[in-house]
Amino acid sequence: MNYPEIFKEKMVLRMSGPGRISANALSEEVGVAQGSLSRWLREAAEVKPVAKKANGKSVKTKIGKRPQDWTAEEKLEAVLESASLSEAELGEYLRRKGLHETQLEQWRRLAKDGATEALQSKRLRKKASVEAKRVRALERELRRKEKALAETAALLVLKKKAAAIWGDEDDSTE
Repeated sequence: MNYPEIFKEKMVLRMSGPGRISANALSEEVGVAQGSLSRWLREAAEVKPVAKKANGKSVKTKIGKRPQDWTAEEKLEAVLESASLSEAELGEYLRRKGLHETQLEQWRRLAKDGATEALQSKRLRKKASVEAKRVRALERELRRKEKALAETAALLVLKKKAAAIWGDEDDSTE
């Protein structure tokens, strides 16, 4: 069945704006197939600007991606943009972006945890680097001592062979 564009736009707004409703619930409410509603939402998220009435006037707005489809960079940008806003400005910002405060708080925690993890990772790499240098130094010392031990062992073998060939000096003095 073909539905008017304005009807599709209203359904997309119901599924994507503040107080959004799932495609399944909306399907039961209005009697449109859930697959059609989901397709309209995907198509709207890609490009289409949607006409929206504000104070009786038609205003063009663009349906953004669902918050769960945002990239990490977009989430971080939202966290940074909202950090310095007052409570009223934050409310307007959240409505404009189609976000909930809980999502923003979750992203803020993830950004903080990521930064903390990055610092810890840097410390671990530095510690591992220091330990690796110490291991290399100990390995060098071990090789030097092994060479010295091998040289000493060779000298002992040569001394015994020389004694066997020429006789022991202690034997000749007796």
